[in-house]
Amino acid sequence: MTQAPTPTADTVRRLARTLLNDGGAGPDVRPVAEGAERATWWVGTRHVLRLAPDRETGTLRRRELRLRDLVRPHLPVALPSAVAHGEWAPGLFCALETRLAGGTGEEHTVSAVGEADLAGLLAGLREVPVRQAETLGVPRVPPRSLEALRRAAVEAAEHLAAADEFDPARLNRLTPPAAVQLACQPGTAVLVHHALTGEHLVVGADGRVRGVLGWDTAVVGDPAEDIAGLALAVGAPAAVRAATLAGYGARPCLRGLWLARCDAVLHLTDTLTGGTAIPPLTLRTRLRHAWEPIMLERVSDLGGGDEAP
Repeated sequence: MTQAPTPTADTVRRLARTLLNDGGAGPDVRPVAEGAERATWWVGTRHVLRLAPDRETGTLRRRELRLRDLVRPHLPVALPSAVAHGEWAPGLFCALETRLAGGTGEEHTVSAVGEADLAGLLAGLREVPVRQAETLGVPRVPPRSLEALRRAAVEAAEHLAAADEFDPARLNRLTPPAAVQLACQPGTAVLVHHALTGEHLVVGADGRVRGVLGWDTAVVGDPAEDIAGLALAVGAPAAVRAATLAGYGARPCLRGLWLARCDAVLHLTDTLTGGTAIPPLTLRTRLRHAWEPIMLERVSDLGGGDEAP
């Protein structure tokens, strides 16, 4: 396995000059976030340089470039475009990409018009030809068991209750029979972004969703996973409104809601017990978002059929 060197501003600037075919002094560069790897850098005001830390990540990044080209015509929001790519160290892939204008979903609140953008995103993903995505190497993954997730969340909620972080009685609203009723229906697999976090949503100051980043973890699978991701990122009501506008019925919307709620409980518990490095404040925000009440819970009868795709 290739050991990645630690990139410095000088090495990144020289690399950017080569990729941009710039014979001058080179653009200003700075890491997007400080960290051990410093794998993503701003290059001037218009570009982002992404450095794969290992060969496996490089393979995913190459696939991501091809997948974005497949997805782009189906979506109403922007995706980054690759300006150039190559190797930044022996065997390690890098790509210089366009920078999308806007902040993150953690910095700006998505407006009502932005919810329509999210609806277009969900509807567009459903239109991407699944076979073509799989040909590019996008894996097909089975849907998660909501009942198994519910049981794990119930256990984790006791730890949060002891820390005065969460009332475990709230999970009683998802009964075992309801979890079974909300199982993913056969034949509903679509291309799923699978990482619709706030940091991957590019949101303008006006609340419009301008673009979506982070396509390297995309899968073919359960569309409720992206509804769940949006519930954690922008709140349950906005996520469900967007999914409904995209044509999804009550069952996938409620499934996505409860995936998000159980995940939020599990992730915060994991962090508080030293399992992950995600800041607790971020996870508390996601927990709050996921547990925002929605009208659909009050009017839906899960005992009946559902017209949802």
